[in-house]
Amino acid sequence: MRLRVAGLAVAAALAVLAMPATSSLAAETPERVTFLSADRKTTLVGYLYTPEGAHAATVPAVVMMHGRAGAYSSRANGVYDATTLSKRHQAWGRLWAEAGYVALMVDGFGPRGYAQGFPRFGYDARPEEVSEVTVRPLDAYGALAYLRSRPDVAPERIGYLGWSNGGSAGLVTMSLDAPAIEHPNPRTGFAAALIFYPACALKGQFEEDGYLPYAPVEVFHGTADQETSSSRCAALVERSRKMGGEIAITLYRGATHGFDDPSRKRQRNPANAAATEDAVAKARDFFALHLEGL
Repeated sequence: MRLRVAGLAVAAALAVLAMPATSSLAAETPERVTFLSADRKTTLVGYLYTPEGAHAATVPAVVMMHGRAGAYSSRANGVYDATTLSKRHQAWGRLWAEAGYVALMVDGFGPRGYAQGFPRFGYDARPEEVSEVTVRPLDAYGALAYLRSRPDVAPERIGYLGWSNGGSAGLVTMSLDAPAIEHPNPRTGFAAALIFYPACALKGQFEEDGYLPYAPVEVFHGTADQETSSSRCAALVERSRKMGGEIAITLYRGATHGFDDPSRKRQRNPANAAATEDAVAKARDFFALHLEGL
């Protein structure tokens, strides 16, 4: 098992995520788009970050899936649009656009009437219509189909990035038992996935047969996470690797849930700052290998 435990060296971790974008196009407010979920009944909303010159060539792309708090800032105050996306989502969208990717931030809660997301520790009260096991993977495949329809996207070079509940949805999305796709592989489905601090119980989905992803998966988790269990995720990864799964996990000692949130409150924790710096570098290298190298 490739289990890496990062130290607590403190650096200017969010210099990469929080810095203003240098390209004029990447710095602009993302374009609002709509597309159909693979559930074939829900019209989803997405926010598209595009790199300079993307329309002149086909480039890799990333589907980004939010966590239980939804796509928008806690200060959205009822305004749910491109201007009120959370700082984390904006920062990562711009980061990928700066790296030459098309990045699609998917709002899967708003179209179902839950734009404000859900409070912490309210997991059991969430409606089945936003389930990370049965529903949100269908949203991911709807986003994949939308990106593949665009002339500026390389259809076999699309990755998945999910946080928290969107990370859990990503694990299901990347499994050999993924919904909405038969015989998934890195060319028919997603080429690779980055999964940040997911809950790995997944409603017992993989307890009996184990978990096997059809494409490379990289998981990032903090040992001081207050909402999801890093040890449970480490165990899931270890079992998967023993079965031959191409999956790895990096554990950050002392990092909390949402460690890559650019807010000053989150980043003044040295463990979060160090984890963010390391995870951003690893994420860029991971997609460079699996999306750009195809």
